[in-house]
Amino acid sequence: MKLTISICAAIWLSCAAGPAAAQMAGMHHAGNGACAGEALACASSATPIFAPDSSLYLAWATADHVAVAHSTDGGKSFGPVAKVNPDAAKIDPGPDSRLGIAIGRDGQLFISYTILTGADYVGRVYVGRSTDGGRSFTPPEPITNDTASQRFTRLIADTSGKIFAAWIDKREVVPAKQAGRDYTGAALAFAWWDPARKAFTPTRIAQSDSCECCRAAAALDRSGHPVVAFRNIFDTHVRDHAIMTFGANGEPGPLRRVSIDDWQTDVCPHQGPDIAVGPDGAYHVAWFTQGSKRQGLFYARSTDAGISFSAPIRLGDPERTPSRARVLATKNAVWLAWKEFDGTVSSIRAMSSADGGKHWSPARTLAETRNASDQPILIAGGDRAYLSWLTHDEGYHLLALDTQP
Repeated sequence: MKLTISICAAIWLSCAAGPAAAQMAGMHHAGNGACAGEALACASSATPIFAPDSSLYLAWATADHVAVAHSTDGGKSFGPVAKVNPDAAKIDPGPDSRLGIAIGRDGQLFISYTILTGADYVGRVYVGRSTDGGRSFTPPEPITNDTASQRFTRLIADTSGKIFAAWIDKREVVPAKQAGRDYTGAALAFAWWDPARKAFTPTRIAQSDSCECCRAAAALDRSGHPVVAFRNIFDTHVRDHAIMTFGANGEPGPLRRVSIDDWQTDVCPHQGPDIAVGPDGAYHVAWFTQGSKRQGLFYARSTDAGISFSAPIRLGDPERTPSRARVLATKNAVWLAWKEFDGTVSSIRAMSSADGGKHWSPARTLAETRNASDQPILIAGGDRAYLSWLTHDEGYHLLALDTQP
C-alpha cells in the first residue's frame, strides 16, 4: 500500500481543491471514532515526526491497530504501512490519548500506545521498536511491569539520542486507599530506555496527585534535558498546570506552577498542555482552563527555566470555543496553533513571534473543515515549522508555515 499525501506551502485552503486533494479525499479520513484495521482511513488521529535525515514518519491509531508509514520525499508520498502491534487490541480512543513517537540512537523508532484493559479507561502502555527504518517492529512490550493503569505517554529523545518516557500512572491509588489516605487523581511517572537491557528502566514517580485524564507534553531545554508540562492537582481540588525539568542525572527537578488559574474541579478536562523551549532557553507553554481567575486558552513564557512565568495572554476567539493549543519554537520563530469551532466549521488558527514570544503576529486561519478532525500538531523539520492535521473530509495534510502575516 502506498499513501499519497499533499504538502502545501502556506494556506491549505488555496490548494485543497486541486487534483492531489481530490485523490486523497477517498483515501484518508479522520472521524470521531476509529474503525478496525491498519489503514489510515480508519484513524481518527495521526502523529508525525521528522528523522535526522529529514525523512518523515507518520504514525496513527485505529480501533485495533497502530501503524506507521515512512516518507523520503517530504511527505509527498509514503511507503508501505507497517503494523506496530501484529494482533488486534482495544486501542485507547480518548481525545488526549495520542501515540508517543521518538527516534533514538542509530535511528531506532519508538512508538508507544495504550491498550484498554478494563472498565473506566483502565489502560496499559505498550512500546514497539523498529531498527529497520519503520519497515518492521519488535513485539510490543509493556513500558512497565506494574499492571496499574497507565495512559497518555509522551516519548522524547534527548540530545544524545537517549529515550525519555513520561506518562500518567495510577499505581499509588490502591496503596493509598488501603492505608486510609485520600488520593486524588494519579501520578506523573517516568523511565529511560536502557539500550543494554533493551527495556525501559524501572518506573519512578516524579509527582503524585496529578490530573489523571490529561496528556503530558515534553520538550528539551537548552542543555538537552527533558522538560515536562502537565496538569497537576494543587490543594486537593485545583487542577492547574505545572512544569518539571529533569536534570543531567535524569532526576526530576522541583515542581513549578505555570499559572494560578484556580480551576477547582474533580472532573476530567481531557485537554492537556503543550510546551516548547526556544534556542534562547525560554520556556513556552500553552494550556486550557476553566478556572475562577481565567477561562479559555492561554499562553505564557518563562525566561528563568520555569521559576516564573509571564502574565498569561488569551488565545483565540472565546465565541468560537478555542481549544487544543500547540506551541513550537524553531531557530526563526515561535509558533502557536489552536482549533476553533463556530458551530459549523472547525478552523486551525495560528500566530507567530519573531522575538521569542514577546510580540505576536495577528492570528490567521491555516485550514478549515466541516466534518470531524484531529487536533493540530506542530512539528519542526530543520529550521522550518509545519502544521500536521488529519480531517475526515480533506484527509491528511502537512503544511509548511512561514512567518508572514
